[in-house]
Amino acid sequence: MIVILLKDVKGTGKTGDIVKVSDGYARNMLIPRGIAQEATQGNVRSLEKQKEIAAEKLEKERAAARELAEKLKAVNVEIKTKGGEGGRLFGSVTTKDIADALKQQHQINIDKKKILLDSPIKTPGNFEVPAKLFTDVQGIIRVTVAV
Repeated sequence: MIVILLKDVKGTGKTGDIVKVSDGYARNMLIPRGIAQEATQGNVRSLEKQKEIAAEKLEKERAAARELAEKLKAVNVEIKTKGGEGGRLFGSVTTKDIADALKQQHQINIDKKKILLDSPIKTPGNFEVPAKLFTDVQGIIRVTVAV
């Protein structure tokens, strides 16, 4: 029997795959548990339509991420903090500080988890901090830390 998998099945296939399995496995295991449905013409067309919609949505998200990356090129985030002697800061500037300053100064929302900072910034100066906006889109946030 040919079925469309609705969930990942180890050793059989991934969600959305059209696979051939034994009749008993399909009737007794996959279909009653809601893991698969029979691959009729209507179900196959419905699956193809869902894949098209998902691909369009993914492309829109990718385009929005590229647009945000272009917008970030023209932005400079200024963070003022307290510092001590020798050019060291009291505390440090973290991804949360950068995300908050970006939102406050430029009304751009980026999750702090998407900002890729190797280690917190502990000295004043200018820094370029990468931000992963999408799977294959990365932007650069210019950060100026002043005392």
